Amino acid sequence: MATDDPLEDEATTRTESVMAAIRRRIAARSLTGGEKLPSIRKFARDMQVSPSTVVEAYDRLAAEGLIRSCPGSGFYVAGAAPPVALTDVAPKLDRAIDPFWVSRQSLDAGPAMLRPGCGWLPPDWMPNDAIRKAIRALAKAEDSMLADYGATRGSIALRRLLARQFAAEGIEAGADQILLTPSGTQAIDLICRSLLNPGDTVLVDDPCYFNFQALLRAYRAKIVSVPYTPTGPDVALFNERLATHRPRLYITNAALHNPTGATLSPQTAHRILTAAAAHDLTIVEDEIFADFEPEPSPRLAALDGLTRVIRIGSFSKTLSASIRCGYIVARADFIEALVDLQVATNFGGPSPIAAELVFRTLSDGSYRKHLAALRGRLAKRRRDVTNQLDALGIRPWTQPRGGFYLWCRLPDGRDAAEIAKTALREGVVLAPGNVFSVTQSASDFMRFNVAQMNAQAFRTLGRALG
Repeated sequence: MATDDPLEDEATTRTESVMAAIRRRIAARSLTGGEKLPSIRKFARDMQVSPSTVVEAYDRLAAEGLIRSCPGSGFYVAGAAPPVALTDVAPKLDRAIDPFWVSRQSLDAGPAMLRPGCGWLPPDWMPNDAIRKAIRALAKAEDSMLADYGATRGSIALRRLLARQFAAEGIEAGADQILLTPSGTQAIDLICRSLLNPGDTVLVDDPCYFNFQALLRAYRAKIVSVPYTPTGPDVALFNERLATHRPRLYITNAALHNPTGATLSPQTAHRILTAAAAHDLTIVEDEIFADFEPEPSPRLAALDGLTRVIRIGSFSKTLSASIRCGYIVARADFIEALVDLQVATNFGGPSPIAAELVFRTLSDGSYRKHLAALRGRLAKRRRDVTNQLDALGIRPWTQPRGGFYLWCRLPDGRDAAEIAKTALREGVVLAPGNVFSVTQSASDFMRFNVAQMNAQAFRTLGRALG
């Protein structure tokens, strides 16, 4: 990454050139394991750089483990660089299509692979200039920010900022009712650790975010699902599931449901909360997509006043998936219990550096403009992708009000899992419907990330459909 200092950039480039020259010699086996590297002064003359540049290059290569330092003797090759195994970069074609399938394929995909099945935006859609500005400011922070553990509840500045934002949504929560976590997934993990015992029943939507299932299975919970409609869960079946199975938790997305993109209606929201009160059900409302809505839809946490609803979220979708920071909003007594649990399992909340980067970026006046531009860009992309999918006979189940997902039915009852496997062989990661379905009733559905779709992805999809 370029800095504001051209001389610093030039020095960095020279150091990297020296490092690259050593790597090339090792790869070509002109330097082999155990062999001594040229002296610092000799290599500086050969490369026409200063000795200090070679020193820095050697130190960085030693930190990587590629070479080793022997005080008083010099630097030696630690061993030839191992060849890159195809299994390190190739798609896992033989992996079973289960709730981990899309995550593993998307996260491990090489740079040449396309990922219209993944759950995040492309890097050039993110507010990178604002993040870089925050990083530069953070570089001047006090040493404690860069070296110490964070507070048990996380940054007070970020929690106060979030409390003000939540108030605008009708959620009255002080900073003491907000707990910052290392990620949104870690937020759910903490809640499950606190409230669930092995064998407890948890209600989820069908379809639902596949990692809800994966995490609940790790806790040996019994997973029961309720069909999801364009206005929320099927209310009659929701009541029936509560009466029959007595679930401890219900985990859902209220705003721009994942994977369907549906929006919870006011009537459904009120009926869910009424049923939850009657059956002593705790609801976990994952609002990670809320900022993509053009206008806020009903919020269970706001309607309930955080009595039995716990709100969670993170900033990975609108800010950066690399800056890991999530949050939990709940009653003060529940947050207090979670603080001790987070200390026991993570020795504190998110990295203070991550929390400060989030705070500085959210406080930047450009962030609201970024969100507004993002909503407009996604609206156009959803229309374009819908039209191109329609040409392939693929139809959206509903038209989302915002966000970057389209939940679509494939033509002629085609098996989405087989289509996804075929596409993967051509370097395209797709998200077949049954990874989202507890009852495995979405075999002819596919979730598409419109921001990750391009001409090559459409060509591959067309070939896979035959």
